[in-house]
Amino acid sequence: RTLKVRDLPGLWRGCRLPCGRLMAFNFGAAAGAAAAPNPAGAFGGFGTTTTTTGPTFSFSNPANTSAPGLFGATQNKGFGFGAGFGTAAGTGTGLGTSLGTGLGFGGFSTQQQPTLSSLFSQPAQAPTQSNQLINTASALSAPTLLGDERDAILAKWNQLQAFWGTGKGYFNSSSAPVEFTQENPFCRFKAVGYSCMPNNKDEDGLVTLVFNKKEAEIRSQQQQLVESLHKILGSNQTLAVNVEGVKTMPDDQTEVIIYVVERSPNGTSRRVPATTLYAHFEQANIKTQFQQLGVTLIMARTELSPAQIKQLLQNPPAGVDPIIWEQAKVDNPDPEKLIPVPMVGFKELLRRLKVQDQMTKQHQTRLDIISEDISELQKNQTTTMAKIAQYKRKLMDLSHRTLQVLIKQEIQRKSGYAIQADEEQLRVQLDTIQCELNAPTQFKGRLNELMSQIRMQNHFGAVRSEERYYIDADLLREIKQHLKQQQEGLSHLISIIKDDLEDIKLIEHGLNESIPIRGGVFS
Repeated sequence: RTLKVRDLPGLWRGCRLPCGRLMAFNFGAAAGAAAAPNPAGAFGGFGTTTTTTGPTFSFSNPANTSAPGLFGATQNKGFGFGAGFGTAAGTGTGLGTSLGTGLGFGGFSTQQQPTLSSLFSQPAQAPTQSNQLINTASALSAPTLLGDERDAILAKWNQLQAFWGTGKGYFNSSSAPVEFTQENPFCRFKAVGYSCMPNNKDEDGLVTLVFNKKEAEIRSQQQQLVESLHKILGSNQTLAVNVEGVKTMPDDQTEVIIYVVERSPNGTSRRVPATTLYAHFEQANIKTQFQQLGVTLIMARTELSPAQIKQLLQNPPAGVDPIIWEQAKVDNPDPEKLIPVPMVGFKELLRRLKVQDQMTKQHQTRLDIISEDISELQKNQTTTMAKIAQYKRKLMDLSHRTLQVLIKQEIQRKSGYAIQADEEQLRVQLDTIQCELNAPTQFKGRLNELMSQIRMQNHFGAVRSEERYYIDADLLREIKQHLKQQQEGLSHLISIIKDDLEDIKLIEHGLNESIPIRGGVFS
């Protein structure tokens, strides 16, 4: 049956990767093609060959297969971060013509960019794919290996292997068995997730280096790392290596983003394009030097063009049902930023889960930092508000003092002069205001009423805080007399009980003495 997205466990759906971590997948290998396990999560390019290799950026196996590279390039570089998207055609280094004399970058403007048709060119392998599909169908439905009812059991066994994505399917004694991989269309352990598309331009020159070391070790040796990278670039004085960022990755790995700045003799500078720098790093001798530094993966952080995105979305990946691929495109929560990518096998699911956990930890760390910053800002705000209130009080005090000085100065200046018309007018206005304030029903009366209420509240509050109970002297004397009588009554009862106890003891003693006397009389 056709595998639907809803048939998959919830853990396989909705998986995302952080921006720039779009890994490489084999979006064009033939169905049933033999593929080695890929622990790094990177598959071959977009060529449709019958055989692929393991990790595309593995420095332990630098030799690539004959499969065409990303969108038709000559090497298998992977998805979006390889040597495609604008690498120099026909050049071995992509760094101009002065590599042998100090790694000069003078030939940038003379590089020949591949055309769109060459980027997406794929070799014609229709007969091979057709034979592969026929052999797979024969192994799953009608094998003729034994010629009896056991072929039906063999067909079910082949189906089980195809669903699991491992093993060999025997169907005919004269034909080689079919190799079942997780990329075959019948494998059930696959789903489609979403990854963020990189938004960096080629002119930014960002290249990602993944080191098999911890972040603390990388940060402590960052200067030595920059010097080592500068030596790899030929120790050219016109080139400067800069670190854009360092980020922790799962499995004690660290991602370092770098870019190289080229300074010309006239004083201008610019960044080396990412594809040009990546093409230089992909050389065999350079890979060896990177391997000695502990680099396990190199990627160029470049954005995808609309034509490339369209090409990726139109062609379903190897082994993914076209219906599921179309549904994944429809369910894309943000087509402008996310792109669907296949998740084949449990290793890929585990890798994405680790990346998601790592990203969650980074988000939590960032939230903790933001929370600490907010707390510090709140403390600063409280301190600032207290200072503002203090300065306001000081300003008011200084204003009153200044006004008093102005009054005295004005009195001295006007001493000996008759009252002028404007001064008389001001005096009338002040008298009117004073009368309004002194009116019983106006502001002064209301202020007096408010002041009385405040004093009463303060008085009641003080009374409540020091509240005590007092008893009348006569009542207290009566209570004492009553308690004294109760005490005397209790004493009398105690004496009676004691007398009764003595009588009981006397009776018991008399009874004990009379029993032996009676025994002697009757004997």
